[in-house]
Amino acid sequence: MGIQRNIEINHEAWKRLKAEATKRNKNVRDFAGEIIADYLGGQEQKSRNLKAIIIAAGMSARLMQLTDEKPKCMLEIDGKTMLQRQIETLQKCGVQDIVVVRGYKKEKINYTGIKYVYNVNYRRNNIFESLMTAEAEMDGEFIAVYSDILYENCVVEALLKSSADISVVVDSEWKKAYEGRSQHPLEEAEKVIIKDGKVVKIAKAIPAVDAQGEFIGMMKFSKKGAETLKQNYRRLKKEHAAEKPFHTAPSLEKAYMTDMFQELVDKGYKVAPVMIKGNWTEFDTIEDFKKAGGKV
Repeated sequence: MGIQRNIEINHEAWKRLKAEATKRNKNVRDFAGEIIADYLGGQEQKSRNLKAIIIAAGMSARLMQLTDEKPKCMLEIDGKTMLQRQIETLQKCGVQDIVVVRGYKKEKINYTGIKYVYNVNYRRNNIFESLMTAEAEMDGEFIAVYSDILYENCVVEALLKSSADISVVVDSEWKKAYEGRSQHPLEEAEKVIIKDGKVVKIAKAIPAVDAQGEFIGMMKFSKKGAETLKQNYRRLKKEHAAEKPFHTAPSLEKAYMTDMFQELVDKGYKVAPVMIKGNWTEFDTIEDFKKAGGKV
């Protein structure tokens, strides 16, 4: 038997609720039920034991004139570093357990209340291996995110609603962000092809005309999904020759996240797209940084 909840609503509140339900052409009791369900779902979401891993080890060659003394994620936009903005957004969305994978200029990243993992091979490997430096932290449900993007709360909230074991955030209005962006052309977007609600192809090499969106660099793994990721990583480390190409990468060590997602798709695992429409920004070039108000 379900638990009965007794909720008292005063007369004025009920009148406002009824008026809003009428405006939306809904039954007032059904509408009230939706509001209560959303509230209880939000409370449950805030209490989830959810971790975020921010991948911030890279050297950022395209922004080298700004990153001689600090990592890209420590560049400031309107008085706050990109990493600080990411941490604040995640915390506002109820994600308090945050891990940062450091590498290049690691001593420059030192926020309190954050756990750190060091990618000692940051000069040699790429973003997938960098994430797997934090393998020991993948002991349950977690979000992973690139450190060179900024996003609104609604992007994280959309991802948190996904019940899939492996989810990737995909922007369906991605082409708009490339208008007037000469230093980072459309061809370099990590594009996604979706069929029957599943990712079937994910790579930069996909023709723009075939893509339904761009992978923004944010993903979520359930506890089961985390185990799937770790098991397949260990399998690849044993089976895959060190210098053998891995999907679009010259080797497993140089793999992007998109290469690993394609591996999982090809092995029959479902990778679910979480569709958004904008509300995020990537910082890959001087042009991107200036456009967002960063000081050069």
